[in-house]
Amino acid sequence: MAIENNQLTTVQILLLSIGILICSILFIFISGDWFWIEGWIFSLWLTTISASTLIYLYQKDPELLAERLRQPGTGNQKGWDVYFIYLISILFFVWLIIMPLDGKRYEWTTNFPFWVKCLGGIALFKSFFFFYRSFTDNTFLSALVRIQTERDHQVVSTGVYGFVRHPMYLGAILLFIGTPMLLSSKFGLILGVIGSFILITRIFGEEKMLVEELPGYEDYEKKVKYRLLPFVW
Repeated sequence: MAIENNQLTTVQILLLSIGILICSILFIFISGDWFWIEGWIFSLWLTTISASTLIYLYQKDPELLAERLRQPGTGNQKGWDVYFIYLISILFFVWLIIMPLDGKRYEWTTNFPFWVKCLGGIALFKSFFFFYRSFTDNTFLSALVRIQTERDHQVVSTGVYGFVRHPMYLGAILLFIGTPMLLSSKFGLILGVIGSFILITRIFGEEKMLVEELPGYEDYEKKVKYRLLPFVW
């Protein structure tokens, strides 16, 4: 989606909103059960985090919204990261399809215990927090591994970035693991673990770039020592 002057038009916002709704509805449709409670919980989660982030960025930080919608391979994105973007996107698409097929329509996986589903719901709640706060705390939160020289890219060390260095990835991993737990999907959990390892691998390349090309990031690493989990890693 092309964006001029870092501003989205009303039509572009409308298309994004419709896309969010269609994605959530399709998830339930694929499950074959319009009364699937766990499926609706996830669909509402997906709609809420997408819509609330879209509204916040449109009103408060349109430049970041434009940056998040930047096409892969542009803006001096690292070449190796283009492959990561496509790999993560494909895996996420397959993950979204396999979970309603596994957890509900065909029930390849036996229902997880109630306490496992509860843990999945808690993980989703925490995921929402880290996702949303990452957007509100870091105006340079690009979807691409690149230095945003045209935006005077700077180190952000406040908010959730004073907690761990990659709160967005933490939110994504909680999503990847928590959702299939809530939905009773063993295959979704396997794909979620794979997706989590892909993100963890991406961190190494991203931090190498930031240390070499972003002034102050090496000092930030000394201040906030942990990438994802405090006192662990």
